[in-house]
Amino acid sequence: MTSIEGDGELAVVRIGADRLDAAVTPAFKSALDEQLPAETRQVILDASGVGFVDSTGLGAIVGLMKRLPEGGTLVVASAQQPLRRLLQVTGLDGLFQQFDNVEEARAALGR
Repeated sequence: MTSIEGDGELAVVRIGADRLDAAVTPAFKSALDEQLPAETRQVILDASGVGFVDSTGLGAIVGLMKRLPEGGTLVVASAQQPLRRLLQVTGLDGLFQQFDNVEEARAALGR
């Protein structure tokens, strides 16, 4: 189950599944719709438990970025090698800064 915690401007979104695929993505998107505050400008996507992402999951990550207000930031923390490779192959590694863990991401975002 996806969890979201934050202070309004910054949210940490933890993907609560080992796969972000067609079976899990609807619940992930629903959690974002229900729990992500509208005023959120910075999101740290904690992907520490995710070993596989398919095209629907990747689309949900891009959709998360698009729902942020102009100037908003989405960074990825704790991505395992398959997700890192997928971001690299698709060219999305240029869109999303990646950090080894949530604490490094927070520090980079000044939080």
